[in-house]
Amino acid sequence: MNEQELAGKVALITGAGSGIGKAAAVLMAKAGAKIVAISRTQDEVDETIREVENAGSEGLALTADISKADDMKRVYDELDKRFGRLDIVFANAGINGVWAPIDELTPEEWQKTIDINLTGTYMTVHFGVPLLKRQGGAIIITASVNGTRIFTNTGSTAYSSTKAAQVAFTQLIALELAKHKIRVNVVCPGAIDTEINDNTEHRDIETIKEPVEFPEGEIPLTDGKPGTSEQVADLVLFLASDRASHITGTPVWIDGGESLLIG
Repeated sequence: MNEQELAGKVALITGAGSGIGKAAAVLMAKAGAKIVAISRTQDEVDETIREVENAGSEGLALTADISKADDMKRVYDELDKRFGRLDIVFANAGINGVWAPIDELTPEEWQKTIDINLTGTYMTVHFGVPLLKRQGGAIIITASVNGTRIFTNTGSTAYSSTKAAQVAFTQLIALELAKHKIRVNVVCPGAIDTEINDNTEHRDIETIKEPVEFPEGEIPLTDGKPGTSEQVADLVLFLASDRASHITGTPVWIDGGESLLIG
């Protein structure tokens, strides 16, 4: 990280209350960016902003449901009123949802995952683009190895479908927004030590999963140890910075080789 390489810039981060979003918020703050942290939980984003301020920057903590148009319009209105500009959007919020056999996955469970992961990404970008068009900027989207290079996690149909769609979404709007000097890229993490797995419901997937063993672990680079939120945040900071000025429409897998082994 180049000290203060994001000085004068404003970054909006969804899912900023914990995990990758929180790590990215703090790292971007250390690089000089002002942070707008979005989460469903006020206590979590308040804590994130306290860490942003401890890092020497300024922040705004807001709660919102990213799948709701009214919520996201309000978020960007408040951002514009407070800071008057937007340079970076990190569309990171998402859920694993329910992983289950396709004939057991209910329409309601499917729709909830679609609403948050895919519609939420659309809402985050849709309402942010008018502000980004004023001077250009960067959009980074969090997808996954699932649905992009890994297809063996049976039962993850809803989740993986949203992640595949996020990559297509990224590439389509990267071309559309290039003339406005807005770069759009997507990070695809593998196993990362975050709290998202605590909110995952696995139901009867043992009945459909193909048996396979990896005696030395599923992540070759670390002998099975998962990556960290901070490692993903490093990648996000790079893609948000001018060091990535000629990179757009690009998915980057960050998984220690996991998807090459088990994909």
